[in-house]
Amino acid sequence: MYPYKKITVVTGHYGSGKTNYTTALALELAKTGQPVTVADFDLVNPYFRTADFKDAFAQRGITLRAPDYANTNVDIPSVQFDLGGLAAEPGYLLIDVGGDDDGAVALGRYAHVLNSYAETGELDMLAVVSFRRYLTRTAAETEQYLRSIEKASRMRLTGIVNNTNLGPETTTEMILESMPECLALSKHMQLPIICVTAPDFVPAPSIPEHTVMQVPVAVHLPWIPAVL
Repeated sequence: MYPYKKITVVTGHYGSGKTNYTTALALELAKTGQPVTVADFDLVNPYFRTADFKDAFAQRGITLRAPDYANTNVDIPSVQFDLGGLAAEPGYLLIDVGGDDDGAVALGRYAHVLNSYAETGELDMLAVVSFRRYLTRTAAETEQYLRSIEKASRMRLTGIVNNTNLGPETTTEMILESMPECLALSKHMQLPIICVTAPDFVPAPSIPEHTVMQVPVAVHLPWIPAVL
């Protein structure tokens, strides 16, 4: 497994699968025996939030911090927890950032704190990308979107997670077909590919030069119960 830093900020476009990746990563890191905290920064979208998994996280010793309005249809972009305090606590901190300008701007309020951890090598900011989603079908489109996230958050990305998918229609071949665009994005932005994900219901692709991470599909449509 990639040597994840003390703090991992996870961002990406709507539908890229960043929340599912954050959830899968939290479960993996919990296996190390270290404390794991997930901070839900998806302030605008009332669906597809890590807050859906509060009970399942608790059963595995994972702490979830989310806005008071998570899991409701009330969209009020505010954070009621001390992110700086969470960052100072022992163990891993995962921050799931909403895939829009509001999420990135909200994160930017803590840029001075988080960038201090980046300077000491204790923070990664990962871009979860799917080349089967609107506005991120090519490396050029994806780079434009990711640059806007960097500008709004006042933070720099440090790596890419290729999470190309079409939900239950995802295939191994689809993931392999996405690699040329992902490699182009990595080259253009001068960012390493941290891993390539594959849902656990398809055979893992063979990509010798990159880590392949099979992930459970934890995030479902709102009317389908979340199961971990």
